[in-house]
Amino acid sequence: MIRPSYIPPRPIRELRDLTRRRKQLVRNGAMERNRVQKLLEEANVKLGNVLSDVFGASGQQMLFALVQGEATTEQIAQLAKQRARKKIPQIQAALEGHRMNQTQRELISQCMAHMAFLEQQIEEVDRQIQDKIRSFALSESYALLQTVPGMKKEAAATVLAEVGANVDAFSTPAKLSSWAGVCPGNNESAGKRKSTRTTKGNPYLRDMLLECAWASSHRKNSQMQHRYQRLQPRKGHKRAIVAVAHALIQAVYYVLSTRQPFVDTAEPPRSPATVHRLIRHHTRRLRKLSCWLERRTQTTQTNTLQKPQVTSG
Repeated sequence: MIRPSYIPPRPIRELRDLTRRRKQLVRNGAMERNRVQKLLEEANVKLGNVLSDVFGASGQQMLFALVQGEATTEQIAQLAKQRARKKIPQIQAALEGHRMNQTQRELISQCMAHMAFLEQQIEEVDRQIQDKIRSFALSESYALLQTVPGMKKEAAATVLAEVGANVDAFSTPAKLSSWAGVCPGNNESAGKRKSTRTTKGNPYLRDMLLECAWASSHRKNSQMQHRYQRLQPRKGHKRAIVAVAHALIQAVYYVLSTRQPFVDTAEPPRSPATVHRLIRHHTRRLRKLSCWLERRTQTTQTNTLQKPQVTSG
């Protein structure tokens, strides 16, 4: 009489192990980057204030030169490439007077080596993920998920591993969004709405949906961008992003249940009642603005007439 828990099939569980492993490797790489940045700050190296990415092509060559300790600040600044060459004077100023000792050089060298190893591991895991998707006949669902705005290869693989190749375990999109942790709460008592905080849900799926929501909200003339721009002034950035993530998981439910690709219709069509309400709102705002401008003009004219005229004696 008790409904059984959702246990995905073995292919999905194996794919889930790989995608979660990849997330852990990416997280470890971010931790190593933070350690390097902390060591640079301690050594009075302010590259992070000049370069947008300290670990880009220019930043990595500068770090290797700093670790070796043989090049001067002018020589290190000349290692900048492409657009970073415009910042050579600022880079040289950020490197002057640094206090990097041998211990800090060794620690940075170890962090850089570990980051390179993590990059190799991530590439290997990505290859294993693609092999599993092909061998387990999940390519169709994988391709359908990539039609959802903001979802590319890594995001589609994570969603596929967490939700599955179909949504038979979830009867409605609302239950899937609640399981993912992007469904707002409904706590209302005696006509008063209290906390609308979302549930914890699946942390791996929730984090990936929020990342995809942030990416899709920057896609020009898309349905998700219009949704974000409509909600952000009233709800704030965080709630608007969660609302976009809620729409994305509903799109995931749609493509996996109908086996049809997602078609972005840009801004969704508005009902006649919504159009009439918007017309009344903007007309009322224009009327108020006209009255305010008229009062301001009258006040300015009155002050001009009442201002005493100074005559030269």
